[in-house]
Amino acid sequence: MSGILLRGARPAPGETPVDLVVTGDRVGGDGSGPTDVVDLGGRLVLPGLWDAHVHLDQWALSRAALDLSAATSAAHAVRLVAAHLPSADTEVVVAHGFRDGLWPDSPTAALLDAAAADRPIVALSGDLHSGWFNTAALRRFSLAPHPTGLLTETEFMPIMNDVQHVDPAVLDRRIDQAVRAAAARGVVGVTDFEIADNRAVWARRIAAGTDRLRVRCGIWPRWLDHAIADGVRTGDAVPGTGGLATVGPLKVIVDGSLGTRTAYCHEPYPGGGHGVLSVPPHELLGLMSRATGGGLECAIHAIGDHACEHVLDAFAAAGARGSVEHAQLVARNDFPRFAELGVTASIQPAHVHDDADLAERYWPGRTGRAFPYGTLLSSGATLALGSDAPVAPLDPWSTLAAAVDRTLPDGRVWHREHELPWEVALAASTGGRTRVTIGDLADLVVLDTDELPSTGAGLAAMPVWGTMVGGRWTYGPPA
Repeated sequence: MSGILLRGARPAPGETPVDLVVTGDRVGGDGSGPTDVVDLGGRLVLPGLWDAHVHLDQWALSRAALDLSAATSAAHAVRLVAAHLPSADTEVVVAHGFRDGLWPDSPTAALLDAAAADRPIVALSGDLHSGWFNTAALRRFSLAPHPTGLLTETEFMPIMNDVQHVDPAVLDRRIDQAVRAAAARGVVGVTDFEIADNRAVWARRIAAGTDRLRVRCGIWPRWLDHAIADGVRTGDAVPGTGGLATVGPLKVIVDGSLGTRTAYCHEPYPGGGHGVLSVPPHELLGLMSRATGGGLECAIHAIGDHACEHVLDAFAAAGARGSVEHAQLVARNDFPRFAELGVTASIQPAHVHDDADLAERYWPGRTGRAFPYGTLLSSGATLALGSDAPVAPLDPWSTLAAAVDRTLPDGRVWHREHELPWEVALAASTGGRTRVTIGDLADLVVLDTDELPSTGAGLAAMPVWGTMVGGRWTYGPPA
């Protein structure tokens, strides 16, 4: 069997370079037979990086849309939309990424109408939990007149995909571009939580040549019965994908978000209310019990501390395995339950950069247990790192940077006690590996450096020289 000789691969900073042989899809072999030689020149070689939580369709669509993340007010966002309109070539103009939690004014349909009264305009919030519609867009999607035009949670999510609909061939091209960009940042796999029949979608895409990543295909409640009827279990290969796509966990969204002020919390928000519990405990337990009985793990979205409590209760009652997705606010009594129940905390550290000020305003007195990665670690929880793209960019180096360094973009250090050690963060981004060893799958990232930076900013800018999935280059060589 032919292989690849990676000459001068540095297995860790400060260590002497070695030669690594890749035979087939594994690290190892005697190097005999025809072998391609790639000289790494002492560059660092690490296990390839995973993103444990993405919405890949949304990420691909957001990359091609107007970006409102820099808007500092509703009026500013409207000005950005108005400037974009002459170049927009779609019937419905869709923008992404507004964050209104700290704005001095409120997003309304009337404000967006000032940009274009007769052209449908929809802006999606940065957390994907709300959509801001002008009057023409409300009519376009047959929505009743709305007092503000700002639809949240169950008002918005059922029509989110309709709002952004593009031809499937166009979407698949954008997905392929996004996958190539991810490979260029060292990504070898993602868990895709797009609201779709992900097993079928990824079988089609991989067959068409979008094969630079491994994909765990999340299963939403709409497709749960189909998965159970097919007899698939979490970890099973999706037929026709050469093992690149596997069956992922059941995904359920139980509450809202901090940015939309709908995360379900024990204590009220400053303006009143405790947030939104989208799936009541009895319904969640039923879904998780069915999934568990069918051999599926569970990945349950919980951002507020009361939602997190409900989810951990359901894991205990159902005997389920899997993860709490986000765990952005955790009650003190619930920290040890992650380890006791064997439930992974699937976290997205880059959210700290966007949400620290929101947490200070809307979760006052509780920020010591917000984005509480250090406490989760010390309580024995297993961690998995991701981006929640498009909520944060699909870039594992930005994720790792925010995990190990809680320095905000303005230079403030926010709750340093929740910084993670580098090796912990790396293991949480690779499925538990911190270095390349013989016998591993040859899912590798080669960095264009022989050392690791000491700051988060340095990690975020990490240069990637090459990426390999199953012994096959997905970015970089051959020249």
